[in-house]
Amino acid sequence: MKKLVVAIMMLAFGGSLFAQCPFKYGATEEDSLKGLEQVSLFNMSYKAKNYAEAYEAWQYIVKHCPCAWDGVYTNAQNMLQNLIKDEKDSLRREHLIDTLIYSYEVRSNYFPEKFTKGYGLGFKAYNTLIYRGKNCTSDELMQVLDWFIQSVEMEKEKTQPAIWDKYFQLAEIVTKSKRDTSYVIEAYGRATDYLDVSTNNALVKYEKQSEALEALNAQLEAGQIDRMAYDKQAKVLSADTARQMKLVLNYRKTLKKIETAVTPYASCEVLEEVYSKKLAASKDDISAINKMVMTMYKGGCLSSPVFKEALQVLHNANPNRNTAFWLGNLSLSSWGNTKDNAELDAAIKYLQTAIELSETNEQRADANYTIAVAYQLKGAYSESRNAAYAALKANPNMGKAYILIGKLYAASAGRCSGEDLPLACCWAAADKYAKAVAVDPSCEKDAAKERANLRYPSKDDLFKRGLKAGDSYRVGCWIQESTTVR
Repeated sequence: MKKLVVAIMMLAFGGSLFAQCPFKYGATEEDSLKGLEQVSLFNMSYKAKNYAEAYEAWQYIVKHCPCAWDGVYTNAQNMLQNLIKDEKDSLRREHLIDTLIYSYEVRSNYFPEKFTKGYGLGFKAYNTLIYRGKNCTSDELMQVLDWFIQSVEMEKEKTQPAIWDKYFQLAEIVTKSKRDTSYVIEAYGRATDYLDVSTNNALVKYEKQSEALEALNAQLEAGQIDRMAYDKQAKVLSADTARQMKLVLNYRKTLKKIETAVTPYASCEVLEEVYSKKLAASKDDISAINKMVMTMYKGGCLSSPVFKEALQVLHNANPNRNTAFWLGNLSLSSWGNTKDNAELDAAIKYLQTAIELSETNEQRADANYTIAVAYQLKGAYSESRNAAYAALKANPNMGKAYILIGKLYAASAGRCSGEDLPLACCWAAADKYAKAVAVDPSCEKDAAKERANLRYPSKDDLFKRGLKAGDSYRVGCWIQESTTVR
């Protein structure tokens, strides 16, 4: 691999790499006019997709007035990638690749308030791997891997999905060449440590933008804002919500891809062997403990003693929504083995903490639903229903919460038979199964399975009470809901 942008770029751009930019456009009035002219030419040519002409202006700007406008760096990747793709001359193509990498190396020097060094380093590694990876030596690949690692540790949850994708690909290449799974496991550890945070942050922003859009719609309906002002604000908010949801989906897609790729390398046995040694030596390193917990959680190693120990250490040191939620689920799992209701009480306590620490409605819905399951197992049906409705308040499309309520009603036949029409509670259960499918069609199979197990009052019971199919009926007992005779 060539020595990147050392001699070639210094010659091409007149040593402007560490210029202090004492003048935005130029030292003299004539220079400033020339600089402004080139910035305008670059912008117009770029928008017109005349990348060759834009590149000529770009070269002048970077050499003579590199602090003139941050857009010359924002748009450099797209411009240069198109030029590289169309270039037939191999030497000029290599020069363009050098220039692309150079643009990422210097952007944070000129516009540190907008471009971070970690971001630039990540895309330096990204483009080096794409354009030079096949010809890299083993040592050169290790250098690129180190750039990725530095970038991720600098950017953390702000690391872009594209960087994660190429970083993990390179970690796999190095793992295979060196026959050492630690490179993949460490990359996976970083991904599980940061990507969930990235997704959550994007989801929080999405929900805030969605709420702002709903509030704006309410203002319009109430006549508190005119149509012109509404259209202007709604356009911005709609674009923001779409962008944030796209980012959420990209982060989730990236993590899923990494989780699939790591499977051959990171069995629970391997992770236990690697992390059992690290845990003993790293109990004061909360960042390292967090990576262990996230990696083992994503790997499905929830029954591992190492996972449980690391999770408890992490929760004690830095309780957060995830640690509380997982400890709650572990207590539920323990109840499955011991049938000790103290485990259910512990689960509910942890999950209530998870709700308090939740940042998104999705998180609140999941924690409340799990509390509903814990109360169901305790036989506390009313409390279970309350928790299920709390989950539905956070996520009205959570079909499984309606199915859970339906199960509570169906299981109440014995409890309520003394004060109600026998099996009338199953009509109410059927209503909840229908509601589950209405809000979430993916629940159809589960709802149908539960509905098939329902038993309704007999024709004799209906006749004795003067009831027929289609009549309205009020289910008593603890349920207290109106339903339809079937």
